[in-house]
Amino acid sequence: MTQAQDLEAILTPPVVPVLTIAETTDAVALARALAEGGLTVLEITLRTTAALQAIRDIAAAVPDAVVGAGTIRTPEDAEAAIAAGAHFLVSPGITPRIMEAAQRWRVPFLPGVATASEAMALADFGYAFLKFFPAEQSGGIAALKAWAPPLYDIRFCPTGGINAANAADYLALPNVVCVGGSWVAPANMVAEKDWSGITKLAETAAVLR
Repeated sequence: MTQAQDLEAILTPPVVPVLTIAETTDAVALARALAEGGLTVLEITLRTTAALQAIRDIAAAVPDAVVGAGTIRTPEDAEAAIAAGAHFLVSPGITPRIMEAAQRWRVPFLPGVATASEAMALADFGYAFLKFFPAEQSGGIAALKAWAPPLYDIRFCPTGGINAANAADYLALPNVVCVGGSWVAPANMVAEKDWSGITKLAETAAVLR
């Protein structure tokens, strides 16, 4: 399968929870709660010291979840995430080092863009699916509508400022394959270990499209 086919197969739920996990002991329960609600594709951001262990634990204990790593900023980040069991990688932006290293990665890669020029440059390298980040701050729905005619062969996963109030509007756009967001796993609910409440939020998000 091609990179685009691999990503298309992975990015099937309408919402990809973007999770910053501070305590490894929360990882498996959180992943199970989201997967039970229908959100089976999870992005664990590499923003905490617990992130790589969280990926390992979820990959081993939650077979219904497809766990990926976000906030990939260097090739070393990517290699560590792949070794931990990440099934896909997501970056907030793109650099020459990442572009060169990505050709060797054995898992699909969703690079981040904020402009049409960045999207065109990545399309030249064969990337048909891109993360649009930070979406709301970079023009949001209006930008995606404007990009749709000239960038007709690219589909986006907007992330950044997406929430329960605007997710459906993004998902209604033909060039949006899914959205990423953290509202389905609020920090206060994770701290309270309200897994049933998070499952309910996931169930609502899973039927947005």
